[in-house]
Amino acid sequence: SGHYGRSYGDESRGTSRGPKTMACVWKIKSFLAPCSASLGPQIKRALSTSPCRQLNSSEGWLSKLLHVRKIEPGKDSHSRLLSDTEIVYELQIHDVKPDAVQPYLRGYESYCQLLQSKAPDCELIGSWQVVIGDQDQYLHIWRFKQGWRSAHGSIDVCNTDADLLKLHADEAKHLRARQNQYMLPFSFWGNPEPKHHGGMYEIRSYVLKPGTMIEWGNNWARGINFRRANAVAGFFSQIGQLYMVHHIWTYKDLHARKEIREDNWRKPGWDECVAYTVPLIREMRSRWMRPTDFSPLK
Repeated sequence: SGHYGRSYGDESRGTSRGPKTMACVWKIKSFLAPCSASLGPQIKRALSTSPCRQLNSSEGWLSKLLHVRKIEPGKDSHSRLLSDTEIVYELQIHDVKPDAVQPYLRGYESYCQLLQSKAPDCELIGSWQVVIGDQDQYLHIWRFKQGWRSAHGSIDVCNTDADLLKLHADEAKHLRARQNQYMLPFSFWGNPEPKHHGGMYEIRSYVLKPGTMIEWGNNWARGINFRRANAVAGFFSQIGQLYMVHHIWTYKDLHARKEIREDNWRKPGWDECVAYTVPLIREMRSRWMRPTDFSPLK
């Protein structure tokens, strides 16, 4: 915006605007007024006045005319601004060999029981098989009750305990690939608790543009109120793939998912939440999942 001010305006040089300049301003205002009225919320927000801060005179008259939105850098980390808990979560993603699903599940259930007995501060929250999306893929979410201290402690136990090392080695024989992330929960979503929903689950994963996590959180803090009945958990990554967000929802079945999602569009305000957050996304994917027999979330 400052570049435009220096190129087209006289304010940055401290000179006053003459009649020709004022006529140009009037013409641009006249041109923008009918156009902005017909634009959707996604475009209009770029033309709207922001309460973040006032533009100073050195930034040019065109910037003032267009009211370019600027956000001051925060004085706290994103994690402190977006999450109000010390609890840390781990997402594990395992790509299983198609002919090794049953031995993998038996082995992982044994691994879960043993790890929770040796590291009481960590607990399995949910475990799912992907049905639509990356098939033969399993997702597991662990919670570390004492935060990063518990997370580091569980890593130490897994790397030193002979029984866990053996189970981990046996698990590797059944896998094509595996990855994990450490995450924090969004404060407006809360912490997921073991519960029997009796349906299917969808995890929607988003890779955001760097620097947009705060804006994402601000919009979804309002948007979650439209979908609270189906909300299970919301996380943002801390270690692993950065600027990544995961939203987990539950539905009775695919038809119920369709009906609920269409109904949301009839609620005033939901369209704005979508319009404001879609431009923040670089990549997104959806996985339709069913819980495993040993998943605390069912």
